[in-house]
Amino acid sequence: MGRKDARTRRRPGVCGAGLSALLLTVAACLTFTGATPATADPVGACTATRGAVVAVDFGPFGGMVERGCDTSPGTGYQLLREGGFGTEGTQHDGPAFICRIGHGSFHAGTKYPTPAKEPCVLTPPATAYWSYWTASRGQDEWTYSQYGAMDRKLKDGDVDAWVYGGTDVGGTTGRPAFTPDDVRPGGGGGPAPGGEPTGPPGDIDVRAAGAWLRGQLTDGERIVVDGSATDYPLTVQTAYALAAAGGSSTDLDKVTAFLTRHADAFVVPNGTGEVPDAAAVARLALLAEITGKDARDLGGRDLIADLTGNVCAAGPDAGQPTPGCTAKGDFRNATYVEGQALAVLALLRAGEKPPTATVDRLTQVQCRDGGVTGVLIRTGENCDGDPATTGLVALVLKKAGGHTTQVGKARDYLAKVQRDDGAFTAYTGSSAGDVTATAYAAQALRGLGETRRADAAEGWLSREQLPGGGFGFEQDATEPTVYTTPTAVLTGARTDLVRLTTKKTEPTDPPTTGPRPPARDGGPDLKKGVAYLTGPARLKQSRYYPAGPGSSRADFGLTIDGAYALAATGLNNGKLRGVVDFLDKRSKDGEGRTVDDWTGIGTKYAAGGSIGKTALLAESVGRDPRDFAGHDLIAALDKAVCARKSEAPDRSCAAKGAYTYAPSVFSQALAIMAQLRAGDERNARDAIAYLESLQHADGAWPSLVPPTGDSDVDSTAIAAMALDLAGGDTADRAVDKALRWIASQQLGDGGFPGAAGNSVNSAALAVQGLSLDERAYEKEISAALKFLAAQQNSDGGFNVAEQGQRGSDLRASTQAVGGATGISFGTLERSLKGTSAQPAPKDGGDGGGGAPRIVKPGDGEDSDGAGGGDVVDATGDDGALASTGVRIGLLGAVAVLLCLAGWRTVVAARRRATTGGNH
Repeated sequence: MGRKDARTRRRPGVCGAGLSALLLTVAACLTFTGATPATADPVGACTATRGAVVAVDFGPFGGMVERGCDTSPGTGYQLLREGGFGTEGTQHDGPAFICRIGHGSFHAGTKYPTPAKEPCVLTPPATAYWSYWTASRGQDEWTYSQYGAMDRKLKDGDVDAWVYGGTDVGGTTGRPAFTPDDVRPGGGGGPAPGGEPTGPPGDIDVRAAGAWLRGQLTDGERIVVDGSATDYPLTVQTAYALAAAGGSSTDLDKVTAFLTRHADAFVVPNGTGEVPDAAAVARLALLAEITGKDARDLGGRDLIADLTGNVCAAGPDAGQPTPGCTAKGDFRNATYVEGQALAVLALLRAGEKPPTATVDRLTQVQCRDGGVTGVLIRTGENCDGDPATTGLVALVLKKAGGHTTQVGKARDYLAKVQRDDGAFTAYTGSSAGDVTATAYAAQALRGLGETRRADAAEGWLSREQLPGGGFGFEQDATEPTVYTTPTAVLTGARTDLVRLTTKKTEPTDPPTTGPRPPARDGGPDLKKGVAYLTGPARLKQSRYYPAGPGSSRADFGLTIDGAYALAATGLNNGKLRGVVDFLDKRSKDGEGRTVDDWTGIGTKYAAGGSIGKTALLAESVGRDPRDFAGHDLIAALDKAVCARKSEAPDRSCAAKGAYTYAPSVFSQALAIMAQLRAGDERNARDAIAYLESLQHADGAWPSLVPPTGDSDVDSTAIAAMALDLAGGDTADRAVDKALRWIASQQLGDGGFPGAAGNSVNSAALAVQGLSLDERAYEKEISAALKFLAAQQNSDGGFNVAEQGQRGSDLRASTQAVGGATGISFGTLERSLKGTSAQPAPKDGGDGGGGAPRIVKPGDGEDSDGAGGGDVVDATGDDGALASTGVRIGLLGAVAVLLCLAGWRTVVAARRRATTGGNH
């Protein structure tokens, strides 16, 4: 009998009560001692359409990528165990948070990281943990999972990956070094070990490079190579570099004026009346847009019309070939993909929607491995990508929006071909690091959030910079050249052609604040959304959300997120009262834990962000944060503000002004708002100053504390809410910049980029952030609300993102419902007057103190009629025991032996819990 048959035939027998008690004891033992692997199906038993595969990269520990298979996939957690991997969770978060993973073929199943490296008491830092990546059937792009493996409902053909190292909360760094196709059955075996480049970072001397380029100008206005003829493409690229190196300047003005006077000679080198050179037109239009000039009237030419009026309707295969056309969608005479990409970008920056076929051409020249070829080939022709073209096209497609899959494949390709020293070669088969390829790839990696890889590439470039400031063609060159130096300058200036500008940002009117009605035109159905959030299959006993399907362990952070959503809408204050009372009265979940176990308040592991999040909820519903859950939460926050950075191995304080064990900008901002709303401005000053210091020059915030260099919509929105509440000239300027940056990230369908792609979470938070200045961003808010409405399912819940796994997700839904109201966490208020305390659950109830209900397939429908759709997080499946991989068929004798063996561990852990050492 196969595993699937065994699972579906589980039924209680005459010994059911005794067996349930025994299994509960086994499950309790496994919570502390770790889950041991099941007997795995061979990888070959899975196919591209049957079963699911998991790959774990043990490269950081000296191993290889190990794969496992489950021919009858359930959850991501089950896939690990059924695939032959052993796991351990943390004492703080339980087994659902994967802290260690081991495999029998590597060091006799030792689970990594070992206790000497990571004690697995608290949640590990985002710089060193097992990150979780997923891909659906047919996809060759990884999606970072912000949620636990127990929430992942697998289907045939799905692939999971676990990678140890660092990433941010958006999953923009630390991606697997292999693709889903690399580990799928029939994909040629397992990939090589992953890992980021080891080359040291370094800074390019941008000023010296700019000075060297100015020295190459003839008459201070043009580049001349090999004689007296002006090289217009090199001249315009030099102008880009001057803009990146110094912004507006007389040198740049002189070069720009020269190119303006000679616009015709540049774009129609064969004389007027000829079809313009698309690449030349695009380069000149981009210079106009970078320097604040009008690309529709530059040197007597409408450069935008030159592009839109010369798009190929067909290629040679149409029977009547048009000169300069390789295929439908080409810009005439573009020839190379670089020219096509620059033309699309020039239209985008001019506010002109590029013809769809022109953008499609960029996706058609992407090879199977994610690289982009340099020539505008036709379908079926040989495709061989190169890093320079791939980097440019990835940035342009990201700017165009709606091409998350292609951008992800390009990013994966760049990660795969980057050398250990950080460099990139110019083409397949080359062994020498190339300056242009490395510069373009570095710009793309930074723009796509791969900060560490970008730093390594920039570091390699810095070591190739010659004494005079210029760069040669490739590694160890001794002669500088103007062909490569301009692109390296943009890389050193941390910019690219998508973002480069000499404009100085101007302040807008001060943001307006204040609550607004919960229902907004064109937005999602909030009544259905609240029904989904409060359905009994999700909100256990009307008090808390569980940590995973079938679990009786409360996810306190998610529970508070749900309470925020209910408070924002005011559509079910009774259920909101039940959640608040559960927290305030320190009621216990099914494992006997209270909110104190989550915040760590009163212990050496007190988490300032968690305390702040709890206090902010109390303030939002009219409770006293100085007397909530039996604590003065504001005093605890005051104590949690770091006076200085802690020294390793103590990781409690990231910097002065950070909060203890607050790993993200999100945590920092929530805690600040809690202090400010309690009138505790004086003690919040250092925290506010630290938050302000994390803002990037373009207005964005990173996701993590300490920062990793990424830019994150969610974090920028929450930081803006905190500083809007703080007020003052500095804070107001920071908010203005943040809102402009958020608006600039909006995709064509109204969504916003986030960890899971075109993200519901990010769109909802963007609505909240932009609503701080609703008059200025009315258009963007309206588009985002329509995007959210499109992602709402028939059961009222929301998808995680526009692409990927379909079905309602609880975490995404909490944010979507609250965010759609546009109410800032800094001003959120909801009175609980007129509500009554919810009835206390009886012992043994679902999620209470008794044995959990074993839910069979088909159970768990909401009694409120909110069923329907593929509910990703519903507590159905095979129940709590199935979700942790504990088999009903375990022999009683084995269970007894396991518990006896683990007894001392259990006792020791309980003693540590009593003293507060494991919170």
